[in-house]
This record gives sequence, structure tokens and C-alpha cells, in this order.
Amino acid sequence: MELRSIPKTDLKVSPICLGTMTFGTPVGEADAIRIVHWALDHGVNFIDTANMYEGYTRSAGSTGGVAEEILGQALKGRRDEAVVATKVGMKVGDAPEDDGTSAEAIRVQLDRSLQRLQTDYVDLYYLHRPDPASDMAETLGALDEAIQQGKIRYYAVSNYTSRHLEELLEIADENDLPRPVVVQPFFNLLNPESTLEFPYPGLEKMEFRVQDELLPLCEREQIGVVPYRILNSGVLTGKYRRGQEPPAGSRASEKPSWLPELTDELFDRLEEIEQAATAQGLTMVQYAIRWVLEQPAVVAAIVGVKRTEQLEEAIAAAP
Repeated sequence: MELRSIPKTDLKVSPICLGTMTFGTPVGEADAIRIVHWALDHGVNFIDTANMYEGYTRSAGSTGGVAEEILGQALKGRRDEAVVATKVGMKVGDAPEDDGTSAEAIRVQLDRSLQRLQTDYVDLYYLHRPDPASDMAETLGALDEAIQQGKIRYYAVSNYTSRHLEELLEIADENDLPRPVVVQPFFNLLNPESTLEFPYPGLEKMEFRVQDELLPLCEREQIGVVPYRILNSGVLTGKYRRGQEPPAGSRASEKPSWLPELTDELFDRLEEIEQAATAQGLTMVQYAIRWVLEQPAVVAAIVGVKRTEQLEEAIAAAP
């Protein structure tokens, strides 16, 4: 794979980014380490994690940290081969600094993440969600401080609408503070304009006009886009069939609450996509990934896998 540059940085990343949300359960430590090493050996240098990730055992407010710890073990002796991204902002405990993106939360959670990752810096540090309860200028000041200290190289944002991003950019410019270099939205062929709900005041229902608004904004402002859930929680893999039980080992059989409802309308759309993929000589997975990677401003696409064979198929989709 040819590496892509993240605008306004010296970071060059693979168009396929390895996601680690399932590290812990169902992907145990030994298998996860094996996947990370295989990824690095086959040109995937971009790895995405978060302080909250702990696999399917995750519940609201649980302490997380599992995926970061596993990734830290996997990168022993190989840290310089990887561009590592992690996140702060979701609730990971009961203390005030265990939730949100306040300046204090950033200071505390960043140090914890670095310890778990067994590194003294991360390449990208995401604000995992908008945080109406925190002062954005103070948040950006804390990120700037971490950049000056060498703890993070650049910062990014996830789950931001175009309005949230525009407000952040205005505050950053007014206060002579750094801008984010990457935006991470929920975005795929089935959901180009998605809606998400978060259990936080002001974020109960957010509409993301990703294709119509966010991507054009990022293209204008030279901000990279790295979408997640690009296979719509596995729906775009082709493993789910109309009138058939979900296959063993699939997300629908292991964690159905993380899957959209499999309706007849959805199957109609999936069958159309499968026909289009076949016409181009691609699997559904490859077709869906390539579609994302060809969108304006998109630098890389996050792919979560259980097996290296799945990652190999994703790599084959990279143009």
C-alpha cells in the first residue's frame, strides 16, 4: 500500500487503519498481538485505539484501558513502526476527570494512556466526542501544552458534526491555538449522512451530514478524515443473508446490540451493493472500503478484525 500524508503534518499513514475496539473480548491478548504484528509486517502502520476500549465487555462508565494495554504489549520493540492514535472523552470512571474533555481530564487520561501503551508519546490524540460541559479554549490549551511537552504530536476529533468542528476551528484561531489535523466520523456506504445518540446533555441525537457537509468542510480546511464503522458493524461484509440465521462468530451472534436491525429494506440495499461489487470484480468488503477511501478528504479507513485474513482482504481494497 502506498502511504498517504495527513494534511499539515509529517505523518504518513497506510490507507487501512487497524481498529482495536474488539481487543480484549472477543479478540484475546495473544490473538490481538499476533494481528498487530501481522499488520505491521504487511504495511499497515496506522493503529487506532481509545482509553475506553475493552471489547464486548464494555459497559457505560467501565474503566476501559484493555485495548491500550494490549497494544502496548504488541508494540514493544516496534513502536517506531506505528502511527498510534488514542482518544479521551468517554466516561471511564466516577471521578470528574474520568469523563469529558476538560483540561484536567486530558492531563490525567493522557498520562494513563501513555502508561498503558508503554510509550512517551502518541501520534494522534482524539477528543472522542463534543463536550458542551467543558470550556473549549481550555481544552485546546491543554492539548497545546501536551504538544509542547512532546506527549502528543497532533490532535484530532471524533464524532464531531460540521457545526461542532466549525466552532472548534473558530476558537482555535481566535486564541492562536493549534487546529485538529484529523476528523473521525461514523461513515459508510449505507450511512453517508448518519445519526448518533450519546448519553450526554446536548448530544442526545446528533445528525452528521458527513458527505454533504463534513467532508467538504474538511477538504476546504485541509483536515484529514479517517472514518470508522466503515462496514456498518459487519453488515457490509456480506455475511448476513435474508432469511438465514447469523453465522456463528459474527457480531450479530455475539453482540447483537452493536448491530443495526436487519430489515428487508436493508437486505434490498445490500443485495444491490453486492451486485455492484461483483460487477467490478470485488468482494462486498473491498467495494465498501474502496468507496470510503475514494471520498474527498479521506486519508484512511478504520477496519476492525478478528483474523488476519480479514485484514488481508481489507488491504486488497486499497486503491
